[in-house]
Amino acid sequence: MEARVNEARELFEKSFGQGDRRLLAVVSPGRTEIAGNHTDHEGGHVIAGALDVAIVGVAAANGTNVINIVSKGFDPVAVEFNPSDLASLAPREEERVTTAGLARGMAYQLAQGGRIPAGFDIAMTSDIPSGGGLSSSAAVECAFGRVMEALWDGPEIDAATMARLAQKDENDWFGKPCGLMDQMSVAQGAICFMDFHDADQPVIQRMEFDFAAHGYDICLVDVGCDHSQFTDEYAAVPQEMHAAARKLGVERLSDVSEEAFEAAVPALRQQLGDRATVRGIHYYLEESLVDQRRDALHAGDVKTFLSLTRRSGASSGMFLQNVSTGGAYQPAMVALGVAELVLAGRGAVRIHGGGFGGTIQAFVPRDLTEEFVCRMDHALGEGATRVYGISAEGARAEWL
Repeated sequence: MEARVNEARELFEKSFGQGDRRLLAVVSPGRTEIAGNHTDHEGGHVIAGALDVAIVGVAAANGTNVINIVSKGFDPVAVEFNPSDLASLAPREEERVTTAGLARGMAYQLAQGGRIPAGFDIAMTSDIPSGGGLSSSAAVECAFGRVMEALWDGPEIDAATMARLAQKDENDWFGKPCGLMDQMSVAQGAICFMDFHDADQPVIQRMEFDFAAHGYDICLVDVGCDHSQFTDEYAAVPQEMHAAARKLGVERLSDVSEEAFEAAVPALRQQLGDRATVRGIHYYLEESLVDQRRDALHAGDVKTFLSLTRRSGASSGMFLQNVSTGGAYQPAMVALGVAELVLAGRGAVRIHGGGFGGTIQAFVPRDLTEEFVCRMDHALGEGATRVYGISAEGARAEWL
């Protein structure tokens, strides 16, 4: 990580000069969803892990009312605000799905908590594939949050609180209706089981499991389609699941028993249609599969974990329906299909994260990894497939 920090420092000095300002380094990892596809926003269970790819930045206060952002490979961004007027940090329509929106939103969250916002310069580099379903936006949010926490006077912010602030930023400023899993995983680090039934106080349990030690690599395959192209399709998933819950008198499916939901299937089909109904069915199937996979990992039973993961992938494809939008263009489906051919019954493969585009996830026997990478890259393009490790640490900042 030292080399990455030095790279960000060089970019900072090239962009903002050397000077004698005190410099702050920040590291914020990407994440992988290991179990729990679209269960978090329904108050359900998830297993997720922070990855060994990250946003790495160097920042320093600049004595102005402007946040200047330089990201390697992107145009510079400037976010102006009035430190005495919280309304100047309110969401702006023109900043939806932009880095400026993420910076403004995190500044608002920390200012609302009592900090006085002040300008700073930050230079960032990233090896998290953008739009690939590894939560680069959550990593950016938590990076900004940790920088603002360090530069602006105020109490320490624990990982769970930082995650909730970042989620609100993503929902209201960035414009993506995500659950809390992405931000919680980025903020916490390691592999964690998460129970989101209590939205204000989610239960987070760190899990000690080394896939490599059990003979498997975690491979994520870029399907060649930025999932942001399918934002509307993605947004429809939680919207339809919430609609089903509301028809049953609650806001989230975790507040409805599986038996009550099944009893309501005829009415839900009539009122909401079949797709919303089967997406609700997926929630209950996946919730059970998350808990069973947690137990398998605790027991060190990777064979059972993989079998359950294959069932989860099937539920996402058939019932959650976040693999393809239909029609001739089906990049994620092609990636899943080729992976099944390569694995030939070994390991497991599933849609990853929000779905539609982005990435697929495969647990690959280590003696097959080299061949898996070669054949997947042949089908999808050089560099599409990467082996990832788990980062023990979440988003953090420290003075240089």
